[in-house]
Amino acid sequence: MAFGTQDDADEVMNEINMTPLVDVMLVLLIIFIITVPVMKHSVNVDLPRATNQPEQVKPETLRLSVAADGSYYWNGQTIADAELATRLQDEAAKEPQPDLHIRGDKEVRYERVAQAMAAAQRAGLRKIGFVTDPQ
Repeated sequence: MAFGTQDDADEVMNEINMTPLVDVMLVLLIIFIITVPVMKHSVNVDLPRATNQPEQVKPETLRLSVAADGSYYWNGQTIADAELATRLQDEAAKEPQPDLHIRGDKEVRYERVAQAMAAAQRAGLRKIGFVTDPQ
């Protein structure tokens, strides 16, 4: 027995043992080979057919302008304050409901525009927009 010498069996192994990795890969391959044909067989279901038609009826656009002096214009024609409420109610009863675009002059008092918005809301119009000029 000599001191300082080592057996070949006590040496540290520097290489990775590939046998367990190959075993795991073969098992996974077998599992995939078995399960893929099972996943391809599905139940045949006769689904209903549906047609999708785009809406052909476009809603009308109403232009309500408020001039600098506070007068109302319905699609370019002057109307009285009392007539505005009846016209808005008539348009709100239509199907599909038209879009109301309000144009207010920058010199008009906000109160006149707010009165027009309130009348449109009381009439039942749901789509109200404001038209502005870009700078």
